[in-house]
Amino acid sequence: MQRFSASNWLKVVRMRLMVSVFLATAGFLFPVSAFAGSADVESTIRDVNVDGMSLVLEDGKTYAVPSEFNFEGLEPGQKVIVFYTEVDGKRVVDDLEVLQ
Repeated sequence: MQRFSASNWLKVVRMRLMVSVFLATAGFLFPVSAFAGSADVESTIRDVNVDGMSLVLEDGKTYAVPSEFNFEGLEPGQKVIVFYTEVDGKRVVDDLEVLQ
């Protein structure tokens, strides 16, 4: 049987505590990272709002676009695939593909 000195025992306790904290943090944050992924939807554009920096699709949902987004050629009635991420409850467009 091996005996631990007080300093070795303290190191073991600290290491176990650090591993426990790491695992608890990872377990807490895992569900958050699962929602951070990108999603996509295939639909038809209902409205293009250049001033409001958004698109409304046929399902009535609004998708915000980043400031550098190019609205050129987009108009209601076009079929598109919108790749988006939900940020603070808003759908933000990451990419958009116009379908023929």
